[in-house]
Amino acid sequence: MQGQKLSRRERQIMDILYQRGEGTVSDVMEDLSDPPSYSAVRATLRVLEGKGHVKHREDGPRYVYLPAVARERARRDALQHLLQTFFGGSAEQAVAALMQMSEADLTPGDLERLAERTRQARKEGR
Repeated sequence: MQGQKLSRRERQIMDILYQRGEGTVSDVMEDLSDPPSYSAVRATLRVLEGKGHVKHREDGPRYVYLPAVARERARRDALQHLLQTFFGGSAEQAVAALMQMSEADLTPGDLERLAERTRQARKEGR
């Protein structure tokens, strides 16, 4: 179920839940730019729950929604999708693109840590 693509609004809501850790419909609306109606956000959260991306717990009369997938797994899945979609599966091309971005000003310390991670990956056969 988790492989189902998300709409733009569903992705926005998931981003909010990952940032907050959990939230009510009102919490999500507070963080959405140009939010739709309360009932539309609630319906989208139910759709996300049906797709297996979100779960909820009851807090009195309110539902508190939280991601159903650990942040690390979601991050890994998103990066895999990004690599396949934009870089033909090449981690090298993705890293090169990140390093070329002016916003990604890497300090000498950043570069040394990346080099260490590269050395570690070689040792582990990756």
